[in-house]
Amino acid sequence: MTLINWLLLALLSLIWGGTFLFAKIAVAEIPPLVLVFLRVFLAALVLHAVLRIARQRFPLAPGMLLSFLMIGLLNNAIPFSLIFWGQTAISASLASILNATTPIFTVLVATLAFRHETLQVHRVIGIGLGLAGVAVLLLPGLEGADGFPLWAQLACLGAALSYAVAASFARRFKGLPLMVPVAGQLTGASVWMLPLALWQGASWSPAQTSLAVWACVIALGTIGTAFAYLIYFRLLTGAGATNASLVTLLVPVSASVLGALVLGESLTGGQFLGMAILLLGLVVLDGRVLTLLPSSRLRRG
Repeated sequence: MTLINWLLLALLSLIWGGTFLFAKIAVAEIPPLVLVFLRVFLAALVLHAVLRIARQRFPLAPGMLLSFLMIGLLNNAIPFSLIFWGQTAISASLASILNATTPIFTVLVATLAFRHETLQVHRVIGIGLGLAGVAVLLLPGLEGADGFPLWAQLACLGAALSYAVAASFARRFKGLPLMVPVAGQLTGASVWMLPLALWQGASWSPAQTSLAVWACVIALGTIGTAFAYLIYFRLLTGAGATNASLVTLLVPVSASVLGALVLGESLTGGQFLGMAILLLGLVVLDGRVLTLLPSSRLRRG
């Protein structure tokens, strides 16, 4: 991790944290499914332009196009729809914290459903801590004590589960240039979302949408999706997938700070505790912190 890579990681966490802020503002005036379509369609246009500039071919084989439709459904259409739907009723901060459960679900899906990985002790502990953090987050909603409906929080957890399934499905794209499957998934997501956006947006008037909200839409599609993926590609190639995954720990912090500064949001004591337990679980799940323990050094010696 060079200084440049650390700066890119911080920038990416700020951008992806900002997407929860932009979405929270935008869903106040734009129906969630319409907002999802606008986000993925704008991002797809930008990435196809980048592919053309880079002179990379977009595969048009029927089997590959079907795979793009599937990954677009699992990695964009479903999770974006669930998150934006959830954000009609919960804060940007809470949505980002719940979305940080993605690595936990990814390990569970890869291990239990697809048998791609084996569960090691530190991963079991990390998953246990992560689920405990989720329980602390959901408890006030079960009791109706925090004003955030349980369905909205479960929707964000459903988005994390969809991301996890998509991560296992995405293994079939190994060997393709990194930008190709992302442009493909965003194109596939646009195909899925177009009829849904036309249905839900029948009574929505673009002309009555404020300029501030349109600015959020443009930021979501161009900066929060297309540009963010380009940064992520740079991190993947320059620092590796494991280091790039550190962004998961930083996004909830960025989103919470932005939500507090711009929207006046604040975390309750229970939400802060739940986030702390969840992030601790992600650190243990990652495993690198264990190499700092004396016993680990002795075993390596």
